[in-house]
Amino acid sequence: MRKAQITRNTTETKIDMQLQIDGSGQQTIDTKVGFFDHMLELFVRHGRFDLDLTVDGDVHVDAHHTVEDAAIVIARGFSEALGERRGIFRYGSFHLPMDEALVVCAIDISGRGMAVVDLTIPAEQIGSFATELVEEFFVAFARELGASIHVHQIAGKNSHHIVEACFKGFGRALAQAVAIDPTAPDAIPSTKGTIL
Repeated sequence: MRKAQITRNTTETKIDMQLQIDGSGQQTIDTKVGFFDHMLELFVRHGRFDLDLTVDGDVHVDAHHTVEDAAIVIARGFSEALGERRGIFRYGSFHLPMDEALVVCAIDISGRGMAVVDLTIPAEQIGSFATELVEEFFVAFARELGASIHVHQIAGKNSHHIVEACFKGFGRALAQAVAIDPTAPDAIPSTKGTIL
């Protein structure tokens, strides 16, 4: 079973997380930021991962540390659960339509952390969630996992739909990348012989 359990405590956030990559989309998520909880639930459901996540962060300041640190811990969980990255497809991509919005998400679990996020989100805030934190989430996730992540908006006018398409699409793309390639289940998917 590819799974991880992580506790991370700083002066800004206290996080407990349990992750199972090969799950069914079950989740218990409490970050104290309602819209972010909803986005993570969508990410987990569409990726078919199992996630228990509790974040106690300094949301009296804003949600920045909560979102960034949650991304770090979730990505660290994926990194630990994947180990040497042996047998994974490594690449994944998905076009996600959400009503009038269309977002493409692509990932390469390459060992090199980089995120390119190209979004035009009309609203600055959705609930207590600042929409600029969408990019912060993907940047932190890419850096911690060691992956190239691209999130590009092709269409969309409704802020909720655009962000929802990002998280659903990312779940689908990541699920493809971490899936085991049945033609090479023990191979490390790199001509270098290592990804780490």
